[in-house]
Amino acid sequence: MSKIYRPTYVEIHLDHIRDNFLNVQKQLKNKQVIPVVKANAYGHGSVEVVRILREVGVNFVAVSLLEEALELRNSFTDLDILVMGVTSKDNFEVLEQSNIVFTVYDENHGKDVLMSNHKLRFHVKVDTGMNRLGYKALEELSLFFNQVKSKKSLFLEGVYTHFATSDSDAEYVHYQQARFEEILHALPYVPKCIHTSNSSAVLHYEKEMPYTTHARVGILLYGLTLDKGITFLKPAMKVKTKIMHMNNLVKHEKVSYNITYEAPADEIIAVLPIGYADGLIRKNQGGMVSVNGKAYEIVGRICMDQTIIRVDESIHCGDDVIIMGDEIVSIDDVAKRLDTINYEVVCQITSRVPRIYCKKEVLT
Repeated sequence: MSKIYRPTYVEIHLDHIRDNFLNVQKQLKNKQVIPVVKANAYGHGSVEVVRILREVGVNFVAVSLLEEALELRNSFTDLDILVMGVTSKDNFEVLEQSNIVFTVYDENHGKDVLMSNHKLRFHVKVDTGMNRLGYKALEELSLFFNQVKSKKSLFLEGVYTHFATSDSDAEYVHYQQARFEEILHALPYVPKCIHTSNSSAVLHYEKEMPYTTHARVGILLYGLTLDKGITFLKPAMKVKTKIMHMNNLVKHEKVSYNITYEAPADEIIAVLPIGYADGLIRKNQGGMVSVNGKAYEIVGRICMDQTIIRVDESIHCGDDVIIMGDEIVSIDDVAKRLDTINYEVVCQITSRVPRIYCKKEVLT
């Protein structure tokens, strides 16, 4: 949207994303961070996020879908982009023409690659225990590596795996680490790019893996984590709106669809122009929003386009409301409210909510 007509928007602090990246990169020293900008950079806006990261030297990012890679390619002609999700042989021409790096994720996909006459760049994914995508049989994997080497049109640039429990189960991470290291040692050759860690693994395990060259960092970029005690992060997203209408209720009056809320006494309610079509799902009923530095409760069913909060006499029409992202109601608070993770909270803010970008020029 080029102009905002409804006072509901997502405020993205690009300088926080930049600083989060630099802090993570500093911890990795001689290894390179691969920023993960899938799902529209976890709801933050992939093109704008990549643009700020390019300013500090990023030349390699990862996404999940070919569609996501092509959106970035339209803006960045010389950026290396890895598609970590599923592609098919029908996509090979587009991958070649757009110079997109993709993932070979099993034996059948590998056979399609070997039969292709396209000039293709790819990484190979190894399944060490996630049991989602990746080669499992070492014999098949080694055969593929040898066969690729004989084809001049194929460029095997990386090998990687993915940890299933890096924020929750150290024993299983160590099992996967050992499996991956065993596979690396058994391969006929090792490509230039080796990566295993996601955000939580970067915090806890990357130092144990001297054989890796890169690490994939997603949620940390956006100032969020599933790990406790991490103090250097700066959350980048705030969801904002304004109070557009107010009502006085008398005791026992009811509110919104299915009249799930009844005023226990005379009180004031305010209407916000945001609803579940924007990503503020109905399960948020009973949760808090922030107005003028104070928490106020969401009452009644959240509608597709509107939400009702109970307020007091200090609140007025036009007052700013922070749905999530400040000290009063953090994104983690919302995740706890919904019994989910912060990843899901930021990703569910829909595209109909405009993103407004803020940036300080001075690095902190």
